[in-house]
This record gives sequence, C-alpha cells and structure tokens, in this order.
Amino acid sequence: MELRQLECFVAVAEDFGFDRAAERLHTAPASVTRRIARLERRLGLRLFDRASRHVRLTAAGERLLPEARAALAAAARVRDTAAGITAGTDGLVRLGTPRAFADRVYRAVDTLAARRPGLRVRLERAPQEARLAAVRTGTFDAALVRTVRHAEGVVLHPLWTDPLIAALPTSHAAVLGLTDDEPPNLDRLARLPLRLAPRAADPAFHDLVTALLPHWTPGPPFTTLQDTLTELAANPDPSWTLFHPVGPLPPAGRITFRALPGLAVPVSLAVPAGRPLAPPVKALLDALAATGAAPRGPWATVPSTTTPVRVAPRTGAVTPVPR
Repeated sequence: MELRQLECFVAVAEDFGFDRAAERLHTAPASVTRRIARLERRLGLRLFDRASRHVRLTAAGERLLPEARAALAAAARVRDTAAGITAGTDGLVRLGTPRAFADRVYRAVDTLAARRPGLRVRLERAPQEARLAAVRTGTFDAALVRTVRHAEGVVLHPLWTDPLIAALPTSHAAVLGLTDDEPPNLDRLARLPLRLAPRAADPAFHDLVTALLPHWTPGPPFTTLQDTLTELAANPDPSWTLFHPVGPLPPAGRITFRALPGLAVPVSLAVPAGRPLAPPVKALLDALAATGAAPRGPWATVPSTTTPVRVAPRTGAVTPVPR
C-alpha cells in the first residue's frame, strides 16, 4: 500500500469522480484509475461503485475513508516533524551532564522551551568518561565535560570556564599569611596535606591538580564535598582540598575559600566527530553559550550570610533549598 494510492482514494471520494480527482492531484485520470485498482486488489475490497453516472463509495469504502484520512494526516505529521528536526525547531537531544552544571543547563532548557517549544532535551547523568564514551557511540547526542582539552572521537565546543576553589581551615589560612583579599600562594598551600579524590573518580581533574602540584602531599581521603569540608573544619590536623564550583557554597564558618588565580578550566560541549552538527544540537549549543555568567560564591571570604543548602549524598553537589 502506497501513500499516493491513499491520496487518490481520498481525492476520488471527496470529489466524486476520477477526472476531478486527477485535476486536484495534478496527474492524469488514467494514473488515478490505476492506483485505485491496485489499492482495491491489495485490500481485496471494492471501494467505489462505478455502475452509475457518478462514482460513489461502497460500504467498505465509506468505512475505510476515515482511516485513509488518518493515515495521510499521520504521514503529514511525520514530514512536518522531520522538517522541524532539519530546521532545529523540533526533535530530541540526549545530553550527558553532571549535576554541577544544573543551573546553566536548566536556564538553557528554559530558553529553548520558549523559543523552540517542539525541541526537547533529555538529561542523562553519567561520570565524565562515560559521557564521552556515550557521545562516541551515539548513545548521547552531546555531553558537557570539564577540564578536557582533547578527546579522541569527539569535537569540543568551548562554552565557559570554571575556577579552581581551594578550601582550608580559616585558622591555618591565617597561619599561612592569607589575608582577606590575598590570592592563595600554591607554595604555601603545598605545605598542607591535600585531600584529593582518587584518579578513578575524575581522571581529568586529578591529572590537572597533580600537574599543578607535582610535590603534593596526600592527606586524608576526599569523600563528598560536604563531608570533606566538615572534616576540614573539625580536624585539628591541618589539611586542605580543591574543587570546582557546584553551586552556592555550603555554610562553613571555620573554612576559608579562595579561587586559584589564572587556573580557570574549560567547560565544553562534546559532540561526535566526523559528522555535521545536527540542528537541534546546534540550538542547544547556542542556548548554553547564551546563559551568561554562572552564579559565583564570594570565593575571597567565607560567606557572611548562611544560605540553607541541600547536598547530594554521593556527589556532594550543593544546591540551595527553596525558602
């Protein structure tokens, strides 16, 4: 069964004749007659009564007419949806992302929803290496990655940069001579044991830190951000940790936070290499690039106000609790 046969069937039924249907379809009457005959043979039914001067539907034809119209309408929707995907106004983007980028991602999704209501973004949570692997295999259409400057099989589109944040007990910040407005000195920080997550947890971040601090001293293990900051504040033995911004800082009256100067790392959208950028992914890329500066905590000093926060139990991602 062909769509053109159904078009001929509906046209003959609505125009009560093969000649008028042919004019409507911009084809020859003989072509309409052949297609109707083939359709009747395929269905094993007689659709039209040709005995009278006017072509009329048989009972079977009357029953099948609304189904034929529905099939043609469905085919038209398929064509319209395909055209929307080609234009970037419709479709689905499977985006791999960590929770740390939630603020920007949700703003970008809101922008797309307002400008392109037919375009949907499905968020997929996975570790960074798994996100890159999923982009290579086509399981994800794109993925947000941080620190990565080159990866085989993907193309990276830079979006923004994130700083590295050092956290250490306020008492030891004073001992190291860090005043309220002074950027941290890596030589001074290197005197303290560093709480660093194992490389398996985030290879790119671990390699960045160990390259930055080739003579670093391993400290107690890094668990989650919240737990590690709590231990920093309570443990009498000095240590410190490094992390990327994950949202508003948790209240920590005994912790000093400092952004390491000149050490911002890139955040990029990874897409499969070797193929054109799909229009829906290009629309998402533009929306992410237009999100503007992400909210930043007052890194130079401990926050002067206490903001209620919720911390993800495994990742340590910090998000504000609605008041």
